[in-house]
Amino acid sequence: METLQYNTKREQLIIPEYGRHIHLMIEQAKAETNAEERNKKAKAIIGVMGNLNPHLRDVPDFQHKLWDQFFIMADFDIDVDCPFEKPEKEVLEAKPDKLAYPQNHPKYRFYGNNIKRMIDVAINWEENELKEVLVFTIANHMKKSFLSWNKDSVDDAVIMAHLDELSNGKLKVAASQLPLSESAELLKFKSKNGNGPKSNIASKQRRNKRKRY
Repeated sequence: METLQYNTKREQLIIPEYGRHIHLMIEQAKAETNAEERNKKAKAIIGVMGNLNPHLRDVPDFQHKLWDQFFIMADFDIDVDCPFEKPEKEVLEAKPDKLAYPQNHPKYRFYGNNIKRMIDVAINWEENELKEVLVFTIANHMKKSFLSWNKDSVDDAVIMAHLDELSNGKLKVAASQLPLSESAELLKFKSKNGNGPKSNIASKQRRNKRKRY
């Protein structure tokens, strides 16, 4: 009798979703010395792989994906005729570049980095009516962000001072655009979108009603 083999003692599967039998079939194809027979086995294996994923038959480039996975499970060490461009091991194993993470530490963190980026963009805009609307929108959004940090209220003069400081004195809200939106309106808008205190109370009441029944 052959002794039992435990998976912990076997070679690790490259793509476990296909199971060990597919990997063994690929190893047999790699060991085939006849090129014609090796190609036949490769196509047969691709057919079996396709049958294991019938829900992907209508997906574009389905066959291309199967061949890529075939070469990956073969560790790119098999010489067969492929109807598509063969994947390169170096390309697949290449590590992506690290994402640039903003390391700037703004003085007013409750505004966030996006507000500062919007201010920097607005500074370079040509002076016209559209820029006035943009600066007003930025100031209004700053006020809304401020209210997320301080639930009471905020005077427009505070927002104007912060905008002046963050833009190095280059942006000011036009007098024709003032005043900014009322704090009550901004808080009301937040509650409608499920972020305010009223929505939290309403959701708790709905949960309590469900518990009673």
